[in-house]
Amino acid sequence: MKGNVERQDVMRARRGMLLLRRRAWEHGATALIAAGVFMLMQPFSITLYGWSFVATLAGIVVFTAASKMPE
Repeated sequence: MKGNVERQDVMRARRGMLLLRRRAWEHGATALIAAGVFMLMQPFSITLYGWSFVATLAGIVVFTAASKMPE
């Protein structure tokens, strides 16, 4: 029984570590930065233009945080 409990703990820890993988967060942050730049350069909506700085800044913050995560 004890071995089964330890195995479940290991699986939970691995699952948690998968959420902290650097590559996935960096890709998401890069997409957010690209969306922010697109929103800045598009000529269709002033609302998108207004939110472009927030999106770009959020992407930069996430990218910076992701660079500190384990590989």
